Amino acid sequence: MSRRARLPLACLASLMVLTGCGSTAADHRGAPAGVVLDNCGRQTAVEQPPRRAVSLNQGSTELLLALGLADRIAGSATWTEPVRADLAEANARVPRLADGTPSLESVLTVEPDFVIGLYHAMFTDERVATRDRFQELGVPTYLSPTSCLPESAVLDKPVELADIYREVLDVARIFGVPERGDALVARLRERVARAQERVAALKLQADFSAVFWFGQTESPYMAGSTGSPAIMARALGIRNAYADVASLWPQVSWEDVLRRDPDLIVLADLTREGPGQSMKSKVDFLTADPAVRQLGAVQATRWLPMRGTELNITISTVDGIEKLADTLVRLHGAP
Repeated sequence: MSRRARLPLACLASLMVLTGCGSTAADHRGAPAGVVLDNCGRQTAVEQPPRRAVSLNQGSTELLLALGLADRIAGSATWTEPVRADLAEANARVPRLADGTPSLESVLTVEPDFVIGLYHAMFTDERVATRDRFQELGVPTYLSPTSCLPESAVLDKPVELADIYREVLDVARIFGVPERGDALVARLRERVARAQERVAALKLQADFSAVFWFGQTESPYMAGSTGSPAIMARALGIRNAYADVASLWPQVSWEDVLRRDPDLIVLADLTREGPGQSMKSKVDFLTADPAVRQLGAVQATRWLPMRGTELNITISTVDGIEKLADTLVRLHGAP
């Protein structure tokens, strides 16, 4: 493949003077060329807006598509479910390197000038390659600021909607379309505000709680305080039943779920096979298990399906906020 030389240190220093290295609101107004920004504790530097980007995850690809950048994507990978319906037409023009995790070789085959990933794990030797390896090859990388640390890490503070907005603005700036980033963030903020207004008008009890069940039946993965479900709950002023657990998807027991007795159960409707993966599998378990079916939420069929991508920290988190708001309105009979 043709390899771009790494930026000399002097050039990087000059760019930093011109563009800054942070991700504040002012930074996002920078020029389309010569961008340097801080990203998960390291610098991401591009001399020109990428023309042949590779996206390692579905969520990253959907962000690029939402910014109108389909013609700048040389390849996508790691698809867990069908693309969002509103992005399907644009996505049809994007080459797919792999349905799952791509090899480094397959990524390099398309001669990328930029690689973006949603998860820390993608930039490891066990998955694709480290960011250091891509830097050696002269390919700039960007990791979602919502996933700077491994999934198992305990975070000092939870990820917020502001982190999702920051990613949108970062990526738009890197690709030289900051105005598109501003417009997308404005739309996302407006949608969240409308959902919040609808829920604020309800007469919810102060301790209304929800669990967000991702997968498995024997020892289920429920959302802790650091992921997309926690963002949804905080945005709408309800209580995540596992907000006291500072991890992404802690494995818990059904006995503990029964003790917490959530008012609502959000079910990840995953496309993968296995017990407790699809919504149907989850509902079958909830209604058949003699202990679990005693939950008030089960007896009242107070559950809500969500796509797996909505339960990961992406722009689809806002879709999840809207779905959760719709369900709360339906349950509480508001117009």
